[in-house]
Amino acid sequence: MAQLIDSFGRRVEYLRLSVTDRCDFRCFYCIPKGFKGFFESKNCLTRDEFVRLVRLFSELGVDKVRLTGGEPLVRKDIIEMVRSLSEIPGINDLSMSTNASRLEEHAASLKRAGVSRINVSLDSLDSGRFREITQGDLERVISGLKAARQAGIHPIKINMVVMRDRNLDEVGDMVDFCIENRYTLRFIETMPVGAAGQDARNSYVSLEEVRCILEQRFEFEPSKMRGAGPAKYLRVKGKRLKIGFITPMSQHFCESCNRVRLSAEGVLYLCLGQQDQLELRPLLRQEASDEQIKNAILEAISRKPERHDFNNRPQQVVRVMSMTGG
Repeated sequence: MAQLIDSFGRRVEYLRLSVTDRCDFRCFYCIPKGFKGFFESKNCLTRDEFVRLVRLFSELGVDKVRLTGGEPLVRKDIIEMVRSLSEIPGINDLSMSTNASRLEEHAASLKRAGVSRINVSLDSLDSGRFREITQGDLERVISGLKAARQAGIHPIKINMVVMRDRNLDEVGDMVDFCIENRYTLRFIETMPVGAAGQDARNSYVSLEEVRCILEQRFEFEPSKMRGAGPAKYLRVKGKRLKIGFITPMSQHFCESCNRVRLSAEGVLYLCLGQQDQLELRPLLRQEASDEQIKNAILEAISRKPERHDFNNRPQQVVRVMSMTGG
């Protein structure tokens, strides 16, 4: 069986699937203020098209799929999509990234349909500050997290994008929150993706600085955690909490990159920080055979770049983050 191995010897086994570019939040570092350029519905892939592509990726060796957006739970057929994807042979790990605003309603159904674990974006525990960052309702997120726990989804990972002028002073409180609720915590550096990402560049904080702040309050020991992502983990000594550090800017992890991203319009992005891509929607709608589509994917993977250029050319990625799928 053909495998997705790029020209640098990296095996691609992880597909991040953006099922919609729409979102019910407006995080300032993700979607620019006043943005109106969302995809037209006729250009977005149908559920059957997504399922077909994931089946083909599975046949090429991908076994991990994460549903992203935008916000995946705004898609009306999301439960049916999860159920269909979970039935594809070879997909052993089906997870979701969500803002949790609609998770209270959907958590039990997601679990039954086949979602094994979730990542939840949570940048502040202060309701006023949270609204400034996201224009969303913190209480709905907290209720969603509780519903996910009650539904038996595990692990639940909290993703906090750390920003100097927004929430750096909350990193210790977020650790306490995750200890109390038995969540895994991951800190993430801001990235200059699109106009919103460029606007957030002045908020950038190296996670080495975050670690130094936390070490004044907590004692850590090395740890590991199952998953396909790039986080490097520590455990709070004497506690169950694992903390991941995702450092695309200060300590990039490109040499071990194992993922590609598929947008809601069927564009395969080979690197979050580059423009390299393959448009799969035309192949789907021109009735290309499975083999033709797989050959196009294999050729694209051979062009996967060695690394991103966020530090050298931070302005080159002009697409909005919600279009790419995080």
